[in-house]
Amino acid sequence: MQPVIQPVIQRYARNTAGRDWAVGDIHGYFSRLRDTLARTGFDCTRDRLFSVGDLIDRGPECHAALEWLAQPWFHAVQGNHEDYAVRHVRHGLVDADNWRVNGGGWFLSMTDEDQRRYAEALARLPLALEVETEAGLVGLLHADSPVRDWDKLEGMLHSRPRRARDICLWSRRRLERHDATCVAGLHALVVGHTPVARPTVLGNVYHIDTGGWRPDGYFTLLDLSTLRAVPARPLPSAALA
Repeated sequence: MQPVIQPVIQRYARNTAGRDWAVGDIHGYFSRLRDTLARTGFDCTRDRLFSVGDLIDRGPECHAALEWLAQPWFHAVQGNHEDYAVRHVRHGLVDADNWRVNGGGWFLSMTDEDQRRYAEALARLPLALEVETEAGLVGLLHADSPVRDWDKLEGMLHSRPRRARDICLWSRRRLERHDATCVAGLHALVVGHTPVARPTVLGNVYHIDTGGWRPDGYFTLLDLSTLRAVPARPLPSAALA
């Protein structure tokens, strides 16, 4: 695999033509997500969709990840499951058995060439996104922020990359401790990684992985300007079939 320079933070100007939405972990359930977008009136000619990562593993449509990443209206940060794929191809230092149990079998069964193709695309995903909105700056990470001041994130990712990446990709501490400390420098921070029964707000951190990849879950779309979640309650299980 050729070295890929991963952007630390990718920045987006305010969308003056349409709406900006965020969505939680997708995990290979792109058809379910497409249905959710259709129900909320998502318009790909004007609107943008920002993902908090974990596009792949667990679901039946993981191969569609690259197709979605090629869309001009879809943008994502790297999640811990993308990191699995990148590390596996880069140096093989991955617990393959554990990864397989957690949905990585589709990747491990691909040819080496296809694995490299996917890993190179996933390695280009930034660790963080910034989106300008009418209400202020919104940040997106997969799991949590390693800093209390957003302006210090880029510096920590360079000075202490291993610890910073670990928190960005894996941390569940905020939810476990019910930590309502705000992340300064942001109107809101949007994250996924840890499934919640309904969108959960701690301080100015919005946890929106409501398990759209689970039989009893649903995808939450968060309007980045209003910070209102749609849908506000789980869909009937039949709608997710």
